[in-house]
Amino acid sequence: MASERPLILVTNDDGIFAGGIKTLVEEMTHLGEVWVVAPDSPQSGMGHAVTIREILRLEEVPFDVSGVRAFQSSGTPVDCVKLAIYEVLHRKPDLLVSGINHGANSSINVIYSGTMSAAVEGAVEGIPSIGYSLLDHSADANFAPSRPYVRSIAESVLKNALPQGTCLNVNIPNLSAEELKGIKICRQAQGYWADAFEKRKSPGGSEYYWMTGKFVTPDKGEDTDQWALENGHVSVVPTQFDLTDHHTIGLLNQWDFNDAK
Repeated sequence: MASERPLILVTNDDGIFAGGIKTLVEEMTHLGEVWVVAPDSPQSGMGHAVTIREILRLEEVPFDVSGVRAFQSSGTPVDCVKLAIYEVLHRKPDLLVSGINHGANSSINVIYSGTMSAAVEGAVEGIPSIGYSLLDHSADANFAPSRPYVRSIAESVLKNALPQGTCLNVNIPNLSAEELKGIKICRQAQGYWADAFEKRKSPGGSEYYWMTGKFVTPDKGEDTDQWALENGHVSVVPTQFDLTDHHTIGLLNQWDFNDAK
């Protein structure tokens, strides 16, 4: 008897009708039974936020890929993962994929990313999970060159699994298929945003602020996701939700905290 096809959950942070999620769903249909639970509107930059003081709405909607059932939620990407597992699927999927995000989620951006937070939530739940991002913010971004990498990485995760608590952060340069140089396994580059704010006035005369800023990467290592992307490679960073700085535990144990008694 043929084995049951893997159950694959697809979500994102750009909204259920974004171009990236449609591409991701189409690729995942080659690998398993696909269900979609995604936000009803863009949720970029939401990080690992969950909804606790507002109602959550969830409704089934048509989706432009045959055989795929899709649900939209008023919540965040992490809300969508929780709702999918406990209210839609009623069991953990065999694979969770998030994206394809319109824009990069490399380096420190992984902290702010709703796309990656959905993948991290999958890892928290013990589900092999992947977040995909294309380095193109435009609504009509060309995802075609990404397709072979998206499917190949997902297929490898289904075949080999991932360590408990680990998900993959995949970023894809905005290049043609011929220009892409293949996959590079990387570490997350050290980087930060040099934030700035523009003070503006509304038509009514009240002041408001618009956040701007510049991304700074002092890390010049050739083993980083930033280097890989700048040199035409698809970057794959194993990412975990344990934020403990294990190297500093020994140092802190040498400090004198007696004053706290």
